[in-house]
Amino acid sequence: MNLLSRQTIAGVLFSFTITVLILFITFIAFPLNEWSDLWNQETFDIPYIMFISTFVICTGVLGGWYYGWMWRRRIHAIYQRLDELMKGHPLSLDQAEQVVEFIQLNQQLQKLEAKLTKQTELSQRLATERANEREESLQEVVVQERNRLARELHDSVSQHLFAASMMMSAINDSNPPENDDVKKQMGMVEHMIQQSQLEMRALLLHLRPVPLTGKSLQEGMEELLTELTQKVPMEIDWKVEAFHLDKGIEDQLFRILQEAVSNTLRHAEAQSLHVMLIQRDEFVIMRVVDDGKGFKVEEEKTSSYGLHNMQERAMEVGGTLKVISVPKQGTRLEVKVPYVKGKRDESD
Repeated sequence: MNLLSRQTIAGVLFSFTITVLILFITFIAFPLNEWSDLWNQETFDIPYIMFISTFVICTGVLGGWYYGWMWRRRIHAIYQRLDELMKGHPLSLDQAEQVVEFIQLNQQLQKLEAKLTKQTELSQRLATERANEREESLQEVVVQERNRLARELHDSVSQHLFAASMMMSAINDSNPPENDDVKKQMGMVEHMIQQSQLEMRALLLHLRPVPLTGKSLQEGMEELLTELTQKVPMEIDWKVEAFHLDKGIEDQLFRILQEAVSNTLRHAEAQSLHVMLIQRDEFVIMRVVDDGKGFKVEEEKTSSYGLHNMQERAMEVGGTLKVISVPKQGTRLEVKVPYVKGKRDESD
């Protein structure tokens, strides 16, 4: 039973109770000789007892309905304000509400908003401190080993794949086979070699990720995407706006970008890639879109380590990760992180 129904029933019961009490006191003070007079006596051509009963029920229904509607409207307003807080939007308060209890509730909501903002700042500051600690405590042996493996793969396997791709292209261009089946198979071999090159690029990106040491997020993104444009047969474009971010947020967003680009190279079979970094409406938004083969998001969420890793990185800085993918149409990944202006102004 909802609030409106409960208040309507309560209004009817309250009106009935008050009416019975008044009638009881009236009959005690002015006793009736015949109870049948209650039915014989008419008001507006209606028997008195029926008129009183109808009036009580209607008054209770209308009063209870109005009272329930008023409370439901106020509760709905509170729900909307809490929903705004959950989504990270600034709290909008109804200044026309003059009920003391609701004024106090609005004050508590304002305190809750300030507390959530402070917690977001704290989590971002902790992420910055952790990023600095990771850079300071990074083990040199691990870095050297990863670089050695990446260098050997680049100098051996990657070069061999490039040479094989060039040889297959030369064979297909200079002396194409007349047999259609052979021609189709050679085309498949050439495609497999090109796909292996993309896999190798993605693997090298994992083994030797580009650090942001001494660079801003925007500079790191442009350097990474420019390098990929020169080495990957894919149309890549980007839009990167200039604004200041804390080191921890920059580090996590850049790692998410690397993971997303790596997944595109390895799995998407895409022809184009679009990357965007903007600041809008108290949020920093990073979006990565490709036109690849797509996938079923619900199935990948439970089994994909990459998606889980990106989700954790977004949550570490108080942000959210949203992935939309349609099979055979492409994938869009969007990260939204709260942008606290007051903190940025102090750091500037």
